Amino acid sequence: MYLLNNIFQDPERLEHLTTIAKSSLYPMIEGALKYTIPLTLITFVLGIIIAVLTALARLSTIKALNIIARVYVSIIRGTPLLVQLFIIFYGLPNLGLTIDPFPSAVIGFSLSVGAYASEIIRAAILSIPPLSNSFISLVKDTSPASLILVTEMFRRAQEIAATNYEFLLLYSEAALLYWILCFVLSVIQGRIEARLDRYVSN
Repeated sequence: MYLLNNIFQDPERLEHLTTIAKSSLYPMIEGALKYTIPLTLITFVLGIIIAVLTALARLSTIKALNIIARVYVSIIRGTPLLVQLFIIFYGLPNLGLTIDPFPSAVIGFSLSVGAYASEIIRAAILSIPPLSNSFISLVKDTSPASLILVTEMFRRAQEIAATNYEFLLLYSEAALLYWILCFVLSVIQGRIEARLDRYVSN
């Protein structure tokens, strides 16, 4: 409130902020039309396709398909989206594979949507309690805190990578640590779901 009062009592400051707001409005709208909306639509469509295929694979009696789907879901659910995007965009060039920003975002978001949506579809079919998924998600969703300089695990990886430029190694290492944490939680979740399923069945 104090800040707002100061702004409104200073005409020059208010005019300055108004000018910035007006001048930035068009670029932001343009960004939404060019990137945000297309990225959302493309990601959603590809993600749902991946989700349906993954859910069917996880429910399949073909062991190879089931294993591939489980590993995919485990890796994506067990690592933060932010880390996945960093690996795709900053890490893969260490292997000679450079992907432009927009396709990188499409790949990252589509894989993420596919993994999570596949669990929703599978849960709907099997009537599995999905609440514990929220807790597992929270573990790795702490990574965006690094963007506001909270020194959590991924922030540490960024700091170290900034000194030696081994982005693929360090981001992959961070992803592995997140995955281990979430894998342990997933095992616990599976046991809880099995007990609940037996209870409901009885």
